[in-house]
Amino acid sequence: MRGSRPLLSIHDSLEELAQLADTAGMQVVAQTTQNLNQIDPATFIGAGKVEEIQQTLLASEGQVVVFDDELSPRHQRELEKRFGEDVKILDRSALILDIFAQHASTREGALQVELAQYEYRLPRLTRQWTHLARQAGGGAGRGGTGGVGLRGPGETQLEVDRREIRRRITHLKSEIEQVRSHRSRHRAQRDRAKIPMIAIVGYTNAGKSTLLRALTGADVYVADQLFATLDPTTRRLNLPSGRQTLITDTVGFIQKLPTTLVAAFRATLEEISEADLILIVVDVNHPNAVQHIETVEDTLAEIDVPPTPRLLVWNKVDQWEGDTLPEIPNPEDYIAQVTVSAAKKQNLDGLLTAAEDALNQATIHAVMHIPYERGDLVSTLHDLASVENMEHLESGIRLHLQMPIYLYERYKAFEV
Repeated sequence: MRGSRPLLSIHDSLEELAQLADTAGMQVVAQTTQNLNQIDPATFIGAGKVEEIQQTLLASEGQVVVFDDELSPRHQRELEKRFGEDVKILDRSALILDIFAQHASTREGALQVELAQYEYRLPRLTRQWTHLARQAGGGAGRGGTGGVGLRGPGETQLEVDRREIRRRITHLKSEIEQVRSHRSRHRAQRDRAKIPMIAIVGYTNAGKSTLLRALTGADVYVADQLFATLDPTTRRLNLPSGRQTLITDTVGFIQKLPTTLVAAFRATLEEISEADLILIVVDVNHPNAVQHIETVEDTLAEIDVPPTPRLLVWNKVDQWEGDTLPEIPNPEDYIAQVTVSAAKKQNLDGLLTAAEDALNQATIHAVMHIPYERGDLVSTLHDLASVENMEHLESGIRLHLQMPIYLYERYKAFEV
């Protein structure tokens, strides 16, 4: 669309889309673009472009058309009519959801992906998508009803399927909430032990899992493809002083990450919000490295990550041939920038030293006034922060604290 300001150029975005298609097991036979002053209300692209793609499909025997932007339910329905039943219409969101479904290896990951798929598909449900509840895991084979006995007087199969999917969404949200509660209990135990948490984030395929393996020896899957790992992995890590921390690898980010996926993975991504330090891993060799950093920061803002201290980790420097690192817009946002090669285990000591320095700096002094009716917070702050002084006043308890920044952000409303 003219006038829009995507992070990547059209060419680079299509190249990334082709990588996604390859990861999903497809073979790309053709690419095309169109500049539009406004989106066609019926088919997203113009009628002439629809005809051009139809001719390309006939010539190449193509079976799938993938759009780089998210299609509305109406656009998807109209395009399915134009291209016919033998051609599948996908957008970037559906493609990413398919890749996530292939790579979810744990129950938690599978639950989150299934929820995202259902929430994406529900408004797009047509006759072509009937019986989705049974296809995607909600059927009798996995404890579902398969829709048997659910149809009321005058209901179409489409209406039955919609209701079944809504029921499945409710069930999945309940199960994911249990996962979230389980994680919260683990975090509370960790907080009581005052073990700092380091989170590794980054654009997909930046080398996050390779870095985790290099630092901890973790047996995690590593592959040169987008979204090779999906489920978070947490391991213990000793810093140069002997101080013990936990370090966790999270799902990779990508531009135009489906909102349903971000929402479904919120329980997993909460680990980032609770971290004391965030390592943003970037492939220094990628031509869009700076845009990748911007995408990561945008996603962190979307999931409401507080201004946790950040280290920028330029990875894959063993392949770097430049004289200087890429220039980033806001270098002051990062405590330090470190160059490493996770694959070759280069400068890992330098990274660990920078991480320890960052953790040592990542505390703040604050004075907080806690009303007596919130005595639970006094107990929490005693557990999670260093209480330097405590005064009992008429209206509550005043605490002088040295506390981690993430904790300060959580309770700064009580600051004096």
